[in-house]
Amino acid sequence: MVIGDYMKTKENKEKKAKITIKNIIYFLVFLVFMLYSILFYSLYFSKEVYATEEVNQSGAENIKISNAKEIDLEQIISQNTNNGQKEEYEVREEPLEYITKYRTNTKLPKGVVQVVQEGRQGTQEVTIKKTYKDEELINEEQVSQKVTKASINKIVEIGGGSGTSNYKVKVGDTLYVTSDRLSVMVEPNENAQKVATLSQNDEMKLKEIKDAWYKIESGTARGYVKAECTTYLNPNAQNQEEFLEKTTTNEKSSNTLKSTLSFNMALNKPSGLSLEQFKKVLTDTKDKNNILSNNAEYFYYIEKQYNINGMFVAAVAIHESAWGTSKIALEKKNLFGYGAYDSNPYNSAYHFSDYSESIDLLARVFVKYYLNPKGTSIYGGEVATGTYYYGATLTGVNTKYATDKNWANRVYQHMQYLYNKL
Repeated sequence: MVIGDYMKTKENKEKKAKITIKNIIYFLVFLVFMLYSILFYSLYFSKEVYATEEVNQSGAENIKISNAKEIDLEQIISQNTNNGQKEEYEVREEPLEYITKYRTNTKLPKGVVQVVQEGRQGTQEVTIKKTYKDEELINEEQVSQKVTKASINKIVEIGGGSGTSNYKVKVGDTLYVTSDRLSVMVEPNENAQKVATLSQNDEMKLKEIKDAWYKIESGTARGYVKAECTTYLNPNAQNQEEFLEKTTTNEKSSNTLKSTLSFNMALNKPSGLSLEQFKKVLTDTKDKNNILSNNAEYFYYIEKQYNINGMFVAAVAIHESAWGTSKIALEKKNLFGYGAYDSNPYNSAYHFSDYSESIDLLARVFVKYYLNPKGTSIYGGEVATGTYYYGATLTGVNTKYATDKNWANRVYQHMQYLYNKL
């Protein structure tokens, strides 16, 4: 190799090296500029976006929603889910059922139930989430509620004396007002015209029995009063010997009671068990916390007040609370999971101060909404709404009460277990 060729080769290498260093410097300057531009844009021109809409080449819409805490309800109402389902939200005004408070009166014979303060229902706004698939409603769930008018508690006295009374009133009997006040109506209807108001212990003459109403005369007042707010026991009498009976005289035999049990039996009729028989069948080793046994009497009292099979209600309580061992039963005294909805069962379930309150409320819910056709005269002068009435049987109740299609069979198994203990 000649010297001239060597010098040219050296110059070319140096030139390439200079070009390479120069390119690297340019690239670094460009990179710094781009980073600065991006930072400047994000600080002064970007906006927070909670929902964006992208359209792909086929025209299908892909909805992306952030984890924002507040979501526009109007947007959600009409939004389709990825699996082809559609959700809608409906706000309804519904009755707010009252709570029944029980208290023992030792001056009354066992088995006696007296209403000393009428319960008055309030109103509430509830939000219902409806889920559709192919335009067919597949699920309804209550997701929120707001009280618009407070309800008034019903107060009931139950006999705690030494004797027992199961006396049935008849036309011609003298009755007495038990509630703090009692309206006398022109017709046996809560919305009829009121003609008079009676006070506690006022005396009345029974002229006619019409479902949950009595036609009475009291002084110049004539009309209809709620049967539950009356008693045949004279509040001024020293004792009630003429009405006292031995429990065994009215107790049906175990074979007679067992013969009434069937899967298709009507549940809007009392089982006929005595107070002692309810206590017997609900005393069980499966009841580890003695919740059912300690509250057995209330399944008897709901029969006397609401015309419902107390054994059915007890079986539902056992099924829903796993014999009183569920968290909702233990911490909220709610044996039925009442008020709970699927997305948030524990927090949405109603809290009761006593187990008797949940037993009483569920009995009324069944009678008013599930077990009787619309317009049927029921407890306290009310009429059934029949909203979820599909027959007064286990299958009928299962239609709307439980999403589990096998619910009726499982409740019936508990009923069989209890009846076999008689």
